[in-house]
Amino acid sequence: MAHGKYERELKGILTGEEERIKKATKTCSEDEKEGYKTAKDIPFMVVRGAGSLGMDLVAVRGDVSFLIEVKSSNEEVLYLSDQKRLTEQAEEMIDICTKTKLLPVYAFRLKGQRGDKWRLFTFEIEGLSKKYRILNKKIPAVKKTVHGNYKIPWHDGLPLHEFLSYLGRLLR
Repeated sequence: MAHGKYERELKGILTGEEERIKKATKTCSEDEKEGYKTAKDIPFMVVRGAGSLGMDLVAVRGDVSFLIEVKSSNEEVLYLSDQKRLTEQAEEMIDICTKTKLLPVYAFRLKGQRGDKWRLFTFEIEGLSKKYRILNKKIPAVKKTVHGNYKIPWHDGLPLHEFLSYLGRLLR
């Protein structure tokens, strides 16, 4: 249930909903708040994915679109190998994004965190257009353990406010 709550939170931020941004930035620094406010200048149309789609959100804008998988935890590191379904989901996301030349994004929200609670990650995808390649390099990649399993360390991610600020400069 809480998972849907965070999907709605991120959707509201990306669509530039003022109240959602205000609520999400309550404990943020002024720089973080400014980054979030950029979403109002470059709003996305965001659709929540149906279960069969395999992704939580699809963010669409005339000049850039991406698939988003939302994860939340009290733990600072997510191990996708903890559940076979999560590993399969990651592999499916890579496959879909490789075929469609879309940017995959994992949005990880750390519960109980003050300031910007969101961190973004991606997978390296071959054959992306120039704009997507730039974004793909800007966002840290999902890491692999020594055993080849996917892990997402929150502290290594790109803060959402930085991503929004960067997009604001890129898309204006």
